[in-house]
This record gives sequence, structure tokens and C-alpha cells, in this order.
Amino acid sequence: MEQILDVIGATALILLVVIGAVAGLIAGALAGRQRLLYLIAGIAGAVALPFILAALGLGILAAGGLLVILITALIGAVVVLALVRALRGKD
Repeated sequence: MEQILDVIGATALILLVVIGAVAGLIAGALAGRQRLLYLIAGIAGAVALPFILAALGLGILAAGGLLVILITALIGAVVVLALVRALRGKD
């Protein structure tokens, strides 16, 4: 877990939030409603997934560098947004 924190740093953490926010804004614009919900869900997914994978012992994130972490964040944001959309049904 410390390895991922060393690699991420403050700048990368800000990039994770930005990726999640952009994904959330796009999802909110497509849904038309509940934009704040999608924004928060996108940020949560983008920030959480790299940390979850690191906690599970996947050291590939630390070895892969910033690009792998950012791709993982994008995947996390999309997955969480899809879950929110599925649970909310039609807005």
C-alpha cells in the first residue's frame, strides 16, 4: 500500500479526482438529471479503485507508473457510474 502512495503523490491524486469529475460530468450530462450524484460517484470510483487494487496486493499499479494508475482510475469511475445508473433506473 505504501508503494502506491509513493507513486501517486499529490499531483496524481489531483489527476484521479479530475478524471472522476470529468467522467461524472459526462455521465450527468447524458442522464440529464442528478448531475451532482454522478459527479460524486465518478470521483469516488476513480479515487477508490487504485487504492482497492493496491490493498489487494496488485503491485502492478506501482510498477506501471502514473499512466496505469490513471487508466485504472478511469475504469473505476466508469464501473461506479454504471452501478449508479443501474441502481437509479430511469431518471
